[in-house]
Amino acid sequence: MSDTKNEIAWRQLFGKYNILEEIEQHGMFEITSEQINEFREARLMTKFDHRKNLPEIFKRNRLSILPVTRGSYLIAPFEAYQNLEEKETEIVKVSFPVYIESIDYENITSETAALSCAYVSGIIADFVEDEEVVPTVAGRMSSETFDFYINTYAKTVLQVNVTNSQIEIDGGFEGLETLSLIEAKNSLPDDFIIRQLYYPYRLWSDKVGKKVKPIFMTYSNGIFTFYEYEFQDPKNYNSLVLVKQKRYSIEETEITLEDILEAFNRTEIVREPEISFPQADSFKRIVNLCELLNESDLTRDEITANYDFDPRQTNYYTDAGRYLGLIDKRREGSEVVFSLTSEGRRLLRLKYKPRQLKLVELILSHRAFNETFRLCLERGQMPSKDEIVDIMKHSNLYRIEAEKTYYRRAQTISGWINWILGLTRL
Repeated sequence: MSDTKNEIAWRQLFGKYNILEEIEQHGMFEITSEQINEFREARLMTKFDHRKNLPEIFKRNRLSILPVTRGSYLIAPFEAYQNLEEKETEIVKVSFPVYIESIDYENITSETAALSCAYVSGIIADFVEDEEVVPTVAGRMSSETFDFYINTYAKTVLQVNVTNSQIEIDGGFEGLETLSLIEAKNSLPDDFIIRQLYYPYRLWSDKVGKKVKPIFMTYSNGIFTFYEYEFQDPKNYNSLVLVKQKRYSIEETEITLEDILEAFNRTEIVREPEISFPQADSFKRIVNLCELLNESDLTRDEITANYDFDPRQTNYYTDAGRYLGLIDKRREGSEVVFSLTSEGRRLLRLKYKPRQLKLVELILSHRAFNETFRLCLERGQMPSKDEIVDIMKHSNLYRIEAEKTYYRRAQTISGWINWILGLTRL
């Protein structure tokens, strides 16, 4: 895959300003928006919400970038990100107020809408465990002035001074005893940049006498997942610990094994499409990618830049959606653009339970998945990788030749079948 515009521009910046040499000598390098703008707009060049979004020259040298003023940034080997690990906890079912007509909780297409639904349905009040919770601060604002310590991959600690950097709060909710500052994502990331929680936390901890709770929220496929963190040392960027996690749903999520067996029994095997057999182990992320495409068509580079994918994963996951008939791919000039098919749009209009069961049918309509699932039911456990590969070799798959490729793809089959079986445990 060709380099993105960000990759090219950052390589040019590193060359012009000898950034690696400066970091070697001084531990960090400060760069201004004006310098970045010489090659590409700074706004597009500095937003890396996840490790995988970082340009290759950053990854190779274990570097990250943090804003420190309205128009300048520090580049250093910061430990800037926090892994996000979702625990398969019980899903709490909540009801939606019948008098609310301006929010369609069955068709949430933005982080703002997800936050609004979480608020009016009482999810936020339940999670923060406070009374009289109402929305207060939100949007862009100045960080004002503070300093902090941050760990580096070289096992050193750097001091960083922030003065009037721009921050953005997706939602601030104040109760009698707490102010909860929420960073919301309508995606399923593996990690997040701590700055999105830390800068707002430092700003508002100095402004209010109440306990400030930094909270990360994800919404996908009908499930709200909340993570509450605590900075044990307010002046230490890396001192956050997870206090609790909880999952919620407004829709009915109960799916039984009988429901899945009914879907299995009514499924008809389809002819294999002339598309690479999937290598995308997380089925949840395929569903989430479809949700993002339901908002707007996206280029390959936009998916890579805005989602927690590297370029290779973008190819794998878009191909998986195409394999199931949910995603279309087209070329517009030099750009590859992805959109939802009519089948994909119909599917996302379904309520939670029928949507999951339709996805089960789409998966099991392909022989390799169907036969593996049948064996799994008969034995009560997943077939071995060798057995799955043997099934694949008799399923008329498109363009799989190398033996090692079969084994990599077999992991996807077991991953998707585990997703199907996991629906009964939600």
